[in-house]
Formats: sequence, C-alpha cells, structure tokens
Amino acid sequence: MMVKDTVLQLAIRLLAKGRMFPTNLTPQTHVQTLIEQLHPLAPSTPFIRLGPSGDGGYLVPDDLEGITTCFSPGVGQIADFEQDCARRGMTVFMADASVEGPPCPHPAFRFSKRFLGAFTDGQYITLADWVHQSLPPQENGDLLLQMDIEGAEYEVILATPVELLHRFRIIVAEFHHLDQLWNKWFFLFASRAIEKLLQTHACVHIHPNNRRGAVTIGNITIPRTMEFTFLRRDRLKEHQFRSDFPHPLDADNTTRQALSLPKCWYRSTTSSKNSINQDTI
Repeated sequence: MMVKDTVLQLAIRLLAKGRMFPTNLTPQTHVQTLIEQLHPLAPSTPFIRLGPSGDGGYLVPDDLEGITTCFSPGVGQIADFEQDCARRGMTVFMADASVEGPPCPHPAFRFSKRFLGAFTDGQYITLADWVHQSLPPQENGDLLLQMDIEGAEYEVILATPVELLHRFRIIVAEFHHLDQLWNKWFFLFASRAIEKLLQTHACVHIHPNNRRGAVTIGNITIPRTMEFTFLRRDRLKEHQFRSDFPHPLDADNTTRQALSLPKCWYRSTTSSKNSINQDTI
C-alpha cells in the first residue's frame, strides 16, 4: 500500500505540472450502457435542417407545427438556426451574458444578457425562471429548446423540473467534454443529467462535432463534442432504431478532418470502419 501511495503521489505531482489531475476510470460497461440508452430512434417524420450547412445548423424532425416559441441559450456569431425558427412563426428567446445581443436583428428575437445555470443569481438564470419570465401564464403550448452552452448543459438539465422539460417537444443540445465520461466523477454527474432527459425524450439524431476529435478506450469511441436531437416520447409512433448515419443533411462543423459517428453510438447490423481523428488508448 505504501508503494502504491508513493507512486500515486508522484503521479499527482507530475501531472500537476501540466495542470492535470488523475482520477478513477469509469467501468467500460457503465459507459457502454449509457451509450446504448442514447441509440437514436426513428421519428415518424423526415428530418429537416435548421440553420446553416455547417456549424450552427442542426437536424430536427419535421414536426414543428404548433410550436410557437424557441428558447436558444448560447449566442454565437451567426443566428441562422434562430432565423429559420422565426421564419416558421416562432418567437425566439436568446440568452448569453458574454455578448451584447444577437449577431443580427430580427423582430421575433428577444434577448437576455444572462447565462443559464443551476440557480438564479446575478448574471445566471435557471431555464425554469427564464421560461417563466418570458411567457405569459396562460401560455402552455409546446416549445423548442436549442442549447450550446459550453458544458453548462448538464447542470441546466439537472436543475430543470421534469414538467418543464416535457413542454419542449424537441430539444437540440450540444454535449461537451464527452471524453470525460471516462472520468468516474464526471460520469456520475453527466449520466444523471442524460438519464433525466431520457425520462421524457428519446434521442433521434446524433452528429459529432469534428472540431475536437475523439477518444477511444477498448471498443468504445467517444467524440469530445456531439450534437444531440431529442424528441418527446409521445411524438414517437414506433420504437425503431436508426442506422442511417451520417444523414444526408449532416455537415461538418469545420474544415478539419471529417469525424463520422462511431458505430457504438447507434444500432447497426453491418460492420464499418470509421475514419476519424482520435486519440487511441
């Protein structure tokens, strides 16, 4: 035990010089089980793409009729997704404390200079408080949520009441730091958020962001950042898994090497070899 402790302390000191810290590894079976829960199901309507052909564009089922409001935390340099929502008659609420407003004006845009977080305080606001402050009390229709908030998505999901999550017919979320699912403590946190969302919604599409590559341990490859589309379960007519990846409407986020969705992330009856930019362990 003393030798083990000495080696661990030496490893901690060496890693600290590179601003890193060792952690316990998540059991591979736990990671595999979580991934299998996210295997995409087929919606009853075809996919459309909202936003540009590139970063900032997302695939959603063509099931938008009746959705009058979109909440889109995280404001970037383009707002093509939000403009497409506005063209479909939605009022679009946007929030981001790091910018002064949307990159382009639109009469349907409503902007709040705040970050989303686990509790409301100063420049942070919960999703529940944001929705409550934005919509009149009598408004109880279906909503759309699209969030790219650089890792805060996990705490936001955990802090949001299930009743409010259920109001979002479609949820598009960019999940960050997914390679940290191999970190036992991050896994406990992130998996609870994902499992909570899966209570009300099913994953219907996944697209890996090719900006940051992927990490492989054993037979599991995890892209560091991926875009997920969730559809509320009552909108699914059948329980049929998808294997048509990539979708014809998918597009790379950057000009870097293409990153295919690894086979472990969807049900497939054929074997294929993904050519990706990855760090293999």
